[in-house]
Amino acid sequence: MSDDPIVKDLRRRMDGAIEALRKEFGGIRTGRASPSLLDPVVVEAYGSRMPLSQVGTVSAPEPRLLVVQVWDKGNVKPAEKAIRDANLNLNPQSDGQLIRIPLPDLSEDRRKEMTKITARYAEQARIAARNVRREGMETLKKQEKSGMSQDQHRKLEKDVQALTDETIKRVDDMLAQKDKDILQV
Repeated sequence: MSDDPIVKDLRRRMDGAIEALRKEFGGIRTGRASPSLLDPVVVEAYGSRMPLSQVGTVSAPEPRLLVVQVWDKGNVKPAEKAIRDANLNLNPQSDGQLIRIPLPDLSEDRRKEMTKITARYAEQARIAARNVRREGMETLKKQEKSGMSQDQHRKLEKDVQALTDETIKRVDDMLAQKDKDILQV
């Protein structure tokens, strides 16, 4: 790979697409409790909306249980409501400043539905990588018109394409792993 600033910038942007996909996948249940499952939950607290992680500590003490230790007693009810309203099919139960969230078993239909969601997220990441590639190629064309040699242009084009192929392969590998985790019983 080239050390050209254009290619470095494109790599950084494609890595951003991979990181966004990793966060999306973190919010999808695989049958095991994971604190990242509650990342999309936003709580109305202190007159504003904030992530659940800024209202309490999220942990997974057991494979089928999430626990949220809310720091301020006044935020227990809003946190419980936010978890219930987050469309995660979870039923939180508060016990003082502790919110217990038992995770129900995933049905086969629900698992298949989740693999469709992961496929959609992966396709969005692939599209983002291809958009970055397209913008990089346009930049290279502009630079060729303003004096870049054809050999340098071709070399950088190959580097950009190799970077795109590598990124899409990483997306596909992440998708395969996530689907395997979801479909495991």
